[in-house]
Amino acid sequence: MSDDTLPFTTESYMHAKSVWKGVPIRRKARAVSASEGDSVPFGKGREPRPLESILQFTARQMGWTEELAQAQIIIDWARFVGDRLAGHTEIIGIQNGILQVQCDSTSWATELRRLRGEILTRMMEEYPDASIGDIRFLAPGAPTWRHGPRSVRGRGPRDTYG
Repeated sequence: MSDDTLPFTTESYMHAKSVWKGVPIRRKARAVSASEGDSVPFGKGREPRPLESILQFTARQMGWTEELAQAQIIIDWARFVGDRLAGHTEIIGIQNGILQVQCDSTSWATELRRLRGEILTRMMEEYPDASIGDIRFLAPGAPTWRHGPRSVRGRGPRDTYG
């Protein structure tokens, strides 16, 4: 199996293994007070950390910050454009830093193209780690005559309506 077709879990494991280099994480020795020789349960460095900071640290170590920020943009799409416009759009995906959005009609695509700068600026301010540089609003296409895996390239039949 090539590296391009590894499942997500295998790829994540391999990345984690390369980050930690297979060495188990060793706990530091407990803090010992100089005067008593006893351990100090509430000493410096032993306070509990919030789960959010632990997850953020892990995401940075694993290199997941870009993908997580992109996923959050997809989740927050209705907040960026409003419920009315979000009802007429569907996010297709993100490729090469371009957010691709399918619109219900050409008029909705035109309206969103007009608002592209404002939407993109808000996304870049709120999610700088997402690495999204542009938004492409796609209008619904014309009907296609290509069906099946063995379609022939070219202009196709031109006397259909004649």
